Amino acid sequence: MSTTNSKAYAKVVENGIQAVETVKELREADYLAKDIFVLAHSEDRTDRIADKAHAKEIGLKEEGVFDSVANLFRSRGDELRAKIVSVGFTEAEADFYEKELDKGKVLVIAQRGE
Repeated sequence: MSTTNSKAYAKVVENGIQAVETVKELREADYLAKDIFVLAHSEDRTDRIADKAHAKEIGLKEEGVFDSVANLFRSRGDELRAKIVSVGFTEAEADFYEKELDKGKVLVIAQRGE
């Protein structure tokens, strides 16, 4: 499933290789590197894919201080949903994407810079 709204674009891919390719395609479509994020269920996997793809992870700037601190006390699923919502998706969309991440897939998100 791919979603495009005025705030962000998202695509679920099967693995890190496809995530790297998707990031490359987004850069070719004039998205800036600072506006492209990858997210996997495992923090370690997210780190590895983001590094390989030269993409970002959803962090303090996107989440805000409150959610960043709250994530320290959340389950990984709750944390992932909060991160997805923080970049412009609804709770229902975040729930769908988090379930896809549970299956081992990777989420690539791009926002148009402000």
